[in-house]
Amino acid sequence: MDTQHGNHGEVKEVGKRKVSMSEVGLRFLAFSLTLVAAVLVGVDKQTKIVAVSTLPPLNVPLTAKFHHFSAFVYFVVVNAIACAYAIISLVLTLASKGGNKGGLALMITTLDLVMLALLSSASGATGGVGLIGIRGNSHVEWKKVCNVFDKFCHQMLAGLVLSVVGSAIFLLLLVISARKLQKTHY
Repeated sequence: MDTQHGNHGEVKEVGKRKVSMSEVGLRFLAFSLTLVAAVLVGVDKQTKIVAVSTLPPLNVPLTAKFHHFSAFVYFVVVNAIACAYAIISLVLTLASKGGNKGGLALMITTLDLVMLALLSSASGATGGVGLIGIRGNSHVEWKKVCNVFDKFCHQMLAGLVLSVVGSAIFLLLLVISARKLQKTHY
């Protein structure tokens, strides 16, 4: 295999066509990040004994799970979709051998944009619910819960950070696609 350096990182020749190793690496990284984010949040669970103010006071075990919040369920589903798409697009990218097949390249670029939008919306929804969990909302008497379910909230935050980095990877993939388009047509 002949190796050359291009504008988008190392380029390897596969057959007679070139595959950008940076694009392959970014797709694998997007796959890994969204997989770990989905798993981290999907298995997130914490049980605590909480005192309930009644007469007489009761200590009740309460469990926080991701599926108790629709925003967290959406987050897990979107990250699973993005994970599956990332591996499929990686295989398609390698199978096309970096060739500039217009229809396939356009489809992958469009779906990269869809994944960016989905991940951004899921991160926003999860971040909003998480912020209420951290701070509460005194106007509607919602109490903060992250002071009680600290492990749950920290694991949720780790998943959120990984997902946001995954979103940034899809953004980089879009920039690479736009640069390729610019070089092809201008």
